[in-house]
Amino acid sequence: MPPTTPYAGKFNSCPSYSNNNHVQPPSPYHGGSAPKPSRDNIYNGAYSPTENPYDVPQPHGAYRSTSVSSVSAKEHHYGSSCTISENPYSSPQPHSPRQHSTSCPGRAYRHTSSSCGSEHSCRKNGAATKTRLYGHGIATSYGEMCYHDNSLVSASLEALIQHLVPTVDYYPDRSYVFTFLLSSRLFLHPYELMTRVCHLCVEQQRSGDAMLDKIRFREVAPKLVQLLTEWTETFPYDFRDERMMRCLKDMTLHVARGDEYSWRAMQQMTQRLIKRLSALGQYEEAVAALNAAAQERPASLKTKQTSAQRTDILSVCDDPFILAQQLTHIELDRLSFIGPEEFIQSFAMKDPLENHKGFFRKRKTSNLEAYVSWFNRLSYLVATEICMPAKKKHRARIIEFFIDVAQECFNIGNFNSLMAIITGMNMSPVARLKKTWNKVNTDKFEILEHQMDPSSNFSNYRTALRGATQRSETAHSSQEKIVIPFFSLLIKDIYFLNEGCSNRLPNGHINFEKLWELAKQVSEFLVWRQVICPFDRDRRILQYLVTTSVYTEDELHLASYESEGPENNMEKDSRRSLRSSLLHRENRS
Repeated sequence: MPPTTPYAGKFNSCPSYSNNNHVQPPSPYHGGSAPKPSRDNIYNGAYSPTENPYDVPQPHGAYRSTSVSSVSAKEHHYGSSCTISENPYSSPQPHSPRQHSTSCPGRAYRHTSSSCGSEHSCRKNGAATKTRLYGHGIATSYGEMCYHDNSLVSASLEALIQHLVPTVDYYPDRSYVFTFLLSSRLFLHPYELMTRVCHLCVEQQRSGDAMLDKIRFREVAPKLVQLLTEWTETFPYDFRDERMMRCLKDMTLHVARGDEYSWRAMQQMTQRLIKRLSALGQYEEAVAALNAAAQERPASLKTKQTSAQRTDILSVCDDPFILAQQLTHIELDRLSFIGPEEFIQSFAMKDPLENHKGFFRKRKTSNLEAYVSWFNRLSYLVATEICMPAKKKHRARIIEFFIDVAQECFNIGNFNSLMAIITGMNMSPVARLKKTWNKVNTDKFEILEHQMDPSSNFSNYRTALRGATQRSETAHSSQEKIVIPFFSLLIKDIYFLNEGCSNRLPNGHINFEKLWELAKQVSEFLVWRQVICPFDRDRRILQYLVTTSVYTEDELHLASYESEGPENNMEKDSRRSLRSSLLHRENRS
């Protein structure tokens, strides 16, 4: 489905810069079949910086899980029949106090933040139930859990933890599991939550009769394994904490004493978890090696001759559509390793063992930070490629090329690369090249800038994103499924949602409507990140994009002054200062 934007369908495919008769694939917004998915993305051990950095295993989808019990649909709302692209907010609303709405209510915080304690009649009253009319709906409280129209809106932390614990005749709803596991880290460490859930699950089966206890635990064991399976497959990075792994091992031993089938399922789950964490470790090492390789070969600015001899983007790839495809590969590869919990970790309470040097201890937002760094690198790469050539005609040609690449990124649905390219072309060292820009037809660039205009809270971009999302939901090809959001804005939205809403209500309850909204945004991202890029990989282009050296901000300004001289005394002083400082820096190195 075409995006509902003022410029939907306005762009046509760009011609090749080496062969004007080269036929370009049609834009996915206008139909057409996608290329066959590439099969060369299997990681084959450590590689040198000169090899393809993206032959790594793709993580499992956020909601793919293997069922370990034959619990009926009434007892178990998360089964192996769920597809990988399923959104956890798509199942029907339950009508039980133990099962709440599976769709995010989406109500603004202002409607509930100050009213739950009174209008919702949520009071600690044991097992008693209170129901009353609330506006156009019904508010009900069950003990310390408050509902509105069958949707959980607030509860005490203890009640929420208890609600997560499976029993013989109860299993928590899938959307609740995801939402609480995602945001519980705002209130307690995942290790503490796991310890308490496992303890409660075991203690609830104790009756004083050893034989009866064993039978009762055997009945609940498959559901406990299912809960842990959801945890390990949706939030595997939690288990980089060695305490989590010890707790998982202890539960495996406990399960082994009661149910052999569940014990085998635990073993398989642990093997999948270790494999996933191993792939993550390899990916992080690869990214670190690539970054080091790029820093070891700094660009030289001593003379224009050395800059001219440097390989530029057009010598590596002169086809805008192909370059946009390779950028999409990098985007999807890096997105696939971002854990959903990383969006919440930066808001979470400080870990008292932050400096603990265990095997599984890593920075909690390292993959998210690496992805943001990639955006910055691409912006500086674009600016470097434009400022580097000595000839004005060559610079203008590169600007036109990147405009066409940005256009193709828009057509693919790769909004992050699109914004990175626009950002690079709007950097001061590039924007000041007036003589170069006078040789460029900027009509398409102005349309792209309007599409990503930050005014009205990026309203144009958000309209385009909705259009791409609708196309993805009704896609007939892998290419049409691609949605890569402008990532910095996504992080900003989640940040302000967290900062703008209180975690707790005046009565001490946790504001679960806020957690629903956080989960809604993150779950949408998880659907986008699990798409496998359908385009063929070009190792040479990928290698250039991630390892070629780029100019620093000072080097960009100096290169810009070398390309088009200073226009006033302030720019002359700036060039003189930059030359002196960079020369001093080179002599020191």
